[in-house]
Amino acid sequence: MRADTEELYKRRIIQFCRFHPDPDQASSAALWLQSIAGIQTVQPLSPHALAVVYDLRQLTLQCVECALRELGYHLDNSLLCKLKRALFYYTEETQRENLAITEECDTTRREVFVNRYQHVAHGCRDPQPEYWREYQ
Repeated sequence: MRADTEELYKRRIIQFCRFHPDPDQASSAALWLQSIAGIQTVQPLSPHALAVVYDLRQLTLQCVECALRELGYHLDNSLLCKLKRALFYYTEETQRENLAITEECDTTRREVFVNRYQHVAHGCRDPQPEYWREYQ
């Protein structure tokens, strides 16, 4: 089965829960998702909505939302959002199966966490220059 390239780029809107300590979850989530391979564009539409365009050959909506949940973001769990989410998960999984793409999206989660690790201030970095680390 041959797929048009336009069908492989999915445009989705991710809705966030309104009752969360972070009043602008969409903007902060956009910062984490910008440098992920497979994501073409990320644009916050409002403080609670994020527009994402991604390549289905590299990742799925389920992978993106799972990574966001693991980072602590709260997605909207209204009935309409759950139904849309289930439909998107099913259609994307079926389309990937028809294209013979069976790889998991672990690399997406890893890239999100590496991106977050590089931007968060923490005490896990060695202040010594690289050439001093060889001497003990």
